[in-house]
Amino acid sequence: MTNKRIISCSITGSIHSPTMSDYLPWKPKDIAQQAIDAANAGAASVHIHARDPADGRPSPDLEIFHEILSAIRSNNKEVIICVTTGGGLNMTVDQRMSVVPRFKPQLCSMNAGSINWGLYALSTKFKEWKFPWEQPMYASTKDVIFKNTFADMERMLVIMAENNTKPEIECYDTGHLYNVKTLISQGLLTGKPFLQFCLGINGALGADPLDLVTMKTTADRLFGEGNYEWSAFGAGKADYPIGTMNMFLGGHVRVGMEDNLFLSRGKPATCNADHVEKILRIMKEFDFEPASPAEAKQILGIVDKGNL
Repeated sequence: MTNKRIISCSITGSIHSPTMSDYLPWKPKDIAQQAIDAANAGAASVHIHARDPADGRPSPDLEIFHEILSAIRSNNKEVIICVTTGGGLNMTVDQRMSVVPRFKPQLCSMNAGSINWGLYALSTKFKEWKFPWEQPMYASTKDVIFKNTFADMERMLVIMAENNTKPEIECYDTGHLYNVKTLISQGLLTGKPFLQFCLGINGALGADPLDLVTMKTTADRLFGEGNYEWSAFGAGKADYPIGTMNMFLGGHVRVGMEDNLFLSRGKPATCNADHVEKILRIMKEFDFEPASPAEAKQILGIVDKGNL
């Protein structure tokens, strides 16, 4: 499968708010439908956050997750559903992890370390906001650490192992790769790890092509080339340059409205399927092929055991 690449689509996330795009899905039925459409367009995996249907703020509510996940699965039996355990700001680890024992997903995200989470520049970007929670949330991030300690990660990995859930390990900086090495040495991570290089968040590594090379070469030194799978994205305008470059380096690619609200300069994405269709066009120009969900499960070592 040397020319196969997994397309992951992150549908809504917790970074962007309803004011920032009229197309950002935040009601459960819209999140589910956009995930279904992204899968139909060629995404092998869809990454799911939940939001409060009243005002679009990130939510850990398991009933909202149930509405989203059951709608996706009733329409598409094959797509990999990757459920977040990153959640949103101010959620506890217990809130973030509650989705795993409840839904037993095949794949879920797991953040590989703490970082500053500096989205505060967005607080002055708009003069009017749709909901009162948005502007204060962004302003507060000048003094926010997204906490993921070794104790937190150990708890997360134990819960995932108990529920046959593979972690998609979110790495925002090279130090996170060293954290992953520590977790492997402690026996908390087994099998071939699946790393997600998350580039361009203020407070962690940037999204320059050299930053991507730094992550890749560091991972090669720590784990050995071929001993891990990885994907990458760059926040905002770096999304497609990083994704395209990553495919040439042998990695997979993530797109979606969590990471990027625009298809190109000045042209907003009207849905997540727009992003999937664009990366597919890029892939085909260079003779890469999208992995099917079944092929993606084989690549990542996911065994169907009756879980979501």
